[in-house]
Amino acid sequence: MPSSPHFPPPRPWSPLSDLEWHALYPYLRHRSPAGRQVGDLRRRMDAIFHLAATAAPWREVPARYGKPDTIARYFRRLTRSGLWQKLLGDLTTLAPTHPLRQIELSICRACRRAYRIVGFRLVLFVRRLGLHSALNGPPWMLPDPDLSETLFRMALPAIAARDIPRIGLIRRILRTTGGRRHIPRWLRLTWS
Repeated sequence: MPSSPHFPPPRPWSPLSDLEWHALYPYLRHRSPAGRQVGDLRRRMDAIFHLAATAAPWREVPARYGKPDTIARYFRRLTRSGLWQKLLGDLTTLAPTHPLRQIELSICRACRRAYRIVGFRLVLFVRRLGLHSALNGPPWMLPDPDLSETLFRMALPAIAARDIPRIGLIRRILRTTGGRRHIPRWLRLTWS
């Protein structure tokens, strides 16, 4: 059952403070790939959060953070290892004064970029947590699997009774719960 929607307070991007970094580091320590030593993790996370706060592509990462393809590759590795799901799941249980709460919006914005890699599972996970600011667009334009399951259960008796008008209505509603095929870029970028 989805929890009530939660939106973190808006906050302009700023580099991670020492307290925020020390709260985030335990999540990164085990997700860094084995092998060659990873560069400055803090600087990489600053780059990811900086880019997540803008609509800029990866190639526009400021030079002080390193090579753009290195930052993008590291983001993909973190995404595939489940970092964003772990952080979002823990954010729902942390105390309001926890240091990760200060970067909650940055984590949600980074999660929006992870949507293309993880796919529908991330939408489902975020909806069930109620962190709508981590969605890649307005919730009413994205798929809603819980609502579609409920409607499908309602449709079965209507189909059995051959209630044609009700079947048509349920079909249209189910199509709506599947989300829009295309959300305009301007709308995705303004969604927070």
